[in-house]
Amino acid sequence: MKTLIIGIGGMTNGGKSTLSKALQKRLPNSCIISQDTFFKDDSVVPVDIHGFKQYDLLSALHMDRMMEEVETWQQDPRAFTASHTGVGQLLSERVDQQVYVLIIEGFLIFNHRPLNELMNKKYFLQIPYDTCKQRRSSRVYNPPDPPGYFDGHVWPMYLKNRKEMEEVVTDLVLLDGLTEREKLLSSVLEDVTADIEALRQG
Repeated sequence: MKTLIIGIGGMTNGGKSTLSKALQKRLPNSCIISQDTFFKDDSVVPVDIHGFKQYDLLSALHMDRMMEEVETWQQDPRAFTASHTGVGQLLSERVDQQVYVLIIEGFLIFNHRPLNELMNKKYFLQIPYDTCKQRRSSRVYNPPDPPGYFDGHVWPMYLKNRKEMEEVVTDLVLLDGLTEREKLLSSVLEDVTADIEALRQG
């Protein structure tokens, strides 16, 4: 049994979840761990001097729990995948040739060094400021974004987090989030499939 860990990162509303779910549907023996499911309770997320909740920080996330989830997958990819997808998605080949794929998606996955170091493939979705702001404003969050939150916190923190990420990540593949979905998926799928085939034959 062989494994491959794929990171799908990027800015808010850049298409991370959409791409991750599309990949998972097309890759046998695959499952997703999403960073958004590890946010701490709203009551313990700090507020800055402008009154904005500091959600765009690693400290707002239970990264220890996320790492435990990844480690659980590493210990038994077959059982983890079956329990999280509801189906085995098993390939017909021999067990020693099967490749299990973990897709990790989130906006700060590459900023957490222990998690970043586990990934074999790293993709980062980016979209222009105007598109990002428009998409963000069309979504409903709980709690909802207060007035001025995007320009006062979300975008400045994205720029800060991206700068920090680029200082530690060297093998990042940048993706244009405005690319037609099927074309974007096809490009990433081709890249990932090549790695999977190499693992099977290696």
